[in-house]
Amino acid sequence: MCRRVILYFFAVLTAAGSGCKKSGNFSLTEQLPLEQKQDSTLALQEPDSNGTAFLALGDSYTIGASVGEEERFPFQTKALLEANGKTISSLNYIAFSGWTTTRLQNAINDQKPPDSFGIVTILIGVNDQYQGSELDIAGYRSRFVGLLEKSIQLTGGRRTRVFVLSIPDYSVTPFAAGGNTERIRAEIEGFNQVNKEVAEAYSVNYTDITPISRAAKDDLTLLASDGLHPSGKMYQKWAELLEPQIRAVLP
Repeated sequence: MCRRVILYFFAVLTAAGSGCKKSGNFSLTEQLPLEQKQDSTLALQEPDSNGTAFLALGDSYTIGASVGEEERFPFQTKALLEANGKTISSLNYIAFSGWTTTRLQNAINDQKPPDSFGIVTILIGVNDQYQGSELDIAGYRSRFVGLLEKSIQLTGGRRTRVFVLSIPDYSVTPFAAGGNTERIRAEIEGFNQVNKEVAEAYSVNYTDITPISRAAKDDLTLLASDGLHPSGKMYQKWAELLEPQIRAVLP
């Protein structure tokens, strides 16, 4: 049976801190400016020898704010892998709406996941860009390096099993309408230049999903009902881009 580790955080935008309680499932409820409030229960399962354990690290783009569990890109990627003959023993998340690189690193430290995952994906940075100030591009580089090094460790040092995804461009969404969309786009490009350079330096896989996200400018069906996050349709396109890369490195 899989061991479950539970972590509860309760946070609101104006709170100075958060409460934390540990025991069987991973669960968080919080709200930050870019994200919709979302309740989610995430189970971290021990990898086993009967297949490949998949760990998805990130923020709302990974946990799928405003869509169902089966529409998330990690879930759809897993389904495609299994349809192509790969056995995925478990799908695990350390991800939540509103997380910055710092919050993700803290959550990983709290969870203490094992170093035996067969696949690790990481998509993080949009909230660093959105919140700005001390979470600028220069600081993002060092924080992302730390997260990528940890991601490699979580695969037992197998760099080919780590998959970095670029940050989507939300400047094309209704959420950003009326704002400085040119600045948002330029900053997203800057953050993506950093995570791509770091990924290449560490010889891990890199998947550029940003062009797909920009297609939402002319196709609103690629967005969820909140007018900000991707719909299941967009996540499917991400999965179709990512799955062949993962399949190529699996036995």
